[in-house]
Amino acid sequence: MKLKYTLFVTLAVLSLAVTACGGLQPLVEGTSETEAASTEAPMQVDTSGEGPKVVTGSVEYTDLFFTLGVAEPVVILEDQGGFVARDRKFLIPVESQVLGQITSDFYTSPFSYSLTLPSEPKGTLNDVDHDGQKDTGVMIFAVAYWTNTWGDPYLERRDQGGGGWSSAYASTRVSSDSDSFLEVFGGQYLVYAPDANQQFPSDFGADKKLFTDDDPLMDLPAGWSEVDMDQSPFALVRSEDLTLDLYEPASSALDDFSQMTYTDAFDAMLEKFRKEYAYTDFKNIDWDAREKEFRPRFEAAEKDKDPHAFALALRDFIWSIPDTHVGMDTSPLTDDFLNDIAGGIGLALGETSDGKIVARFVTPGSPADKAGIEFGAEIVSMDGKPIDDVVSAIVPWSSPFSNPEIKRLQQLRYATRFTMDKGQVDVSFINPGGSEKSAALDVVSERDSFSVTSFAAGEPVSSLPVDYQILPSGYGYIKISSFSDNQVLSIQAWEYALQYFIDNEVPGVILDMRNNSGGSGWLADQMAAYFFNEETVVGKGSTYDEVTGDFYMDPASEALMIPPREQLQYNGPVVVMVGPACVSACEFFSYAMTVNDRSIVVGEYPTAGAGGGVEAFLMPENTYMQMTVSRQMDADGNIHIEGSGVVPDVRVPVTVDTFKREQASEDVILEAAEKVISQPKGAGITPSASPKLASADEAQSALSSGASFLEDKAREQYAAEEVSVPGVLTYTVPLAKSETLIWAYYWCTTTTDILEQNFKQIDVQFEMNGEVVPLDQFATLELPSGGNQCRIIYTALSDWTTGEHHFTTTVTFKSKINDGMDDYPAGQYVSEFSVFVP
Repeated sequence: MKLKYTLFVTLAVLSLAVTACGGLQPLVEGTSETEAASTEAPMQVDTSGEGPKVVTGSVEYTDLFFTLGVAEPVVILEDQGGFVARDRKFLIPVESQVLGQITSDFYTSPFSYSLTLPSEPKGTLNDVDHDGQKDTGVMIFAVAYWTNTWGDPYLERRDQGGGGWSSAYASTRVSSDSDSFLEVFGGQYLVYAPDANQQFPSDFGADKKLFTDDDPLMDLPAGWSEVDMDQSPFALVRSEDLTLDLYEPASSALDDFSQMTYTDAFDAMLEKFRKEYAYTDFKNIDWDAREKEFRPRFEAAEKDKDPHAFALALRDFIWSIPDTHVGMDTSPLTDDFLNDIAGGIGLALGETSDGKIVARFVTPGSPADKAGIEFGAEIVSMDGKPIDDVVSAIVPWSSPFSNPEIKRLQQLRYATRFTMDKGQVDVSFINPGGSEKSAALDVVSERDSFSVTSFAAGEPVSSLPVDYQILPSGYGYIKISSFSDNQVLSIQAWEYALQYFIDNEVPGVILDMRNNSGGSGWLADQMAAYFFNEETVVGKGSTYDEVTGDFYMDPASEALMIPPREQLQYNGPVVVMVGPACVSACEFFSYAMTVNDRSIVVGEYPTAGAGGGVEAFLMPENTYMQMTVSRQMDADGNIHIEGSGVVPDVRVPVTVDTFKREQASEDVILEAAEKVISQPKGAGITPSASPKLASADEAQSALSSGASFLEDKAREQYAAEEVSVPGVLTYTVPLAKSETLIWAYYWCTTTTDILEQNFKQIDVQFEMNGEVVPLDQFATLELPSGGNQCRIIYTALSDWTTGEHHFTTTVTFKSKINDGMDDYPAGQYVSEFSVFVP
């Protein structure tokens, strides 16, 4: 039983590079990548063939996340026009993409490939001799690994990570150092010269950069050539059959401490945390204190040759770091876990929104049941200690936690788990409507009360990554269970669901993110983009930089949502359901859906608060470990998810009744989500201020400029016979943003005399958010309209604040009135407007 291995393996791996590489690291400690690859060799020119025709090679990977979610791996001839121009948004032209064949098992490293070069490629021509004259130029290619997710077999913009050039798993070596970020410093290019009059750099110039003015030059023969940039000067190879292995950069390669002693491995791990852990300052972590606390335990385990003591020391070190993403494979400690949770008393705890700790589940026939503890009973104490103190002292096996609120839920879960030798537990409780009682409960072997509070309770063992349905209410429902599953399947199911909703004019969509342990952050952002009409920046990231010894954020690297074609963009209202089992990439998706107030988030609790990118490494006993190495931020550079998670806009209250309903398999969160989506944005929110009332001149200007009336914006439209009798008419006015609207009463008659007579029998009153607005704050205008004479009493409303605003126009006809055409009964004619502002 791997308690956390599966969960952690599926969390988001974020990158600053344009391909799926992990956290940035130096190639050799204390040595920059460019220095590490430098070699000295005489210039070599292999003219034994007519030029390359077939390229084969292998791709060795050690990154444990390399194959995560990959369904269509591809090796292509990659046009380097983007690097030549240093254009980070360069898209590899489809016509230039030559697809190779993967000739061995992709999921076993290394895998092999074969690529046949076209006789005449269709790449970008680059004049790189910098002689001031316009030449035909050459086509420059790398061989590169990619994964294809969208559309046909060729790479579109989203497959290409937004554009640029490969920084990992390519025939080129690309720097991750801040002073040479994404610069090519070695490896091999395939260059095609359309004629024998072209030149190409023969080495790096003094600036150590390629394709700049100081590059020395060499002549190229017509056709294909390999340029080996690992030689100085560069070597030119013309063999028909080439072997080009693709390079795994140091920034992606696995750190393997598994062959070290326990103590040496601890030292190496601690040094890695000191330098690369993303949130040291944010969480005020003292690594010196942790060294002092834990190193003696690793020394003792090494001295005693005790793998179990080593695993316990490693576990406790990990648990001391308040970060959900920091974890290890705890399978060596399975027996310890089972021993610690073996005993129960048939009681599961829950905490209501008002802070009461209650019995949320009582196992029938259990010691708790036999002692008379009822569902919903308030638990006062255990073993003589206040229950709050008991819960707060628990260290759950599901540790560590980024979000204290999620930690509290797990502490509640583990508070009633005991070793079997515990014997008895004294519990004081108050049943509903009763008085305090105490009982000694035997600890027995039972798991029901533990299983019921699992975040995965009620979830299927396996499920599709994306599933959808139309709810009985008519709203669309999509459950996203993973961003680490088959990415092609995920996108196909996602697009199918959204296209179905669009074609059938589904009025709103509810997204269920409550059980999703993460995966690809890029995939998450691009799936969220289907609810947007414009490209939107949703975040930035930074990782440790060996050159500066600090975290580096590349100014040009941004997390970007790229919307699909217009026909797949869903523009209706959206509600996102979240919970504590929404982790990592799930949280990035949920956050992205809040950008520009695109959706309303509903839930009982926030998400896990795991807001960084992770990297795996190995410790002795082949123990899998992972840590957070990428510091993720919003578009403004603020840490936005780590620690707090995505907090619901609408909190569903946690009560004894909701515990009861959930136990009966009722989905109270979905019920709340359906209620929210049926209401406009802003519903239920008290505005911080009422809108601004215009002056007479401002009102006249707004009216003459064509500002809409409240009735024009309302969902409801009433027939003439409905507005011609006393009664109450309600109007729902949802606004997409603050805008100027006219609030008015108008009455028309056939003549001016009749108009004057009618108004002697008409009283008008306006109320805004429960307060009467004096008539002297309204403008009055008389004007002809359609052959009639009309009077309008009006003002303009602007500067709307978020929330639900209420307006009432009450018109009292003191007697029967005739407008020259029809009779209208005496009574009150009331219009009630509810204006919702997001």
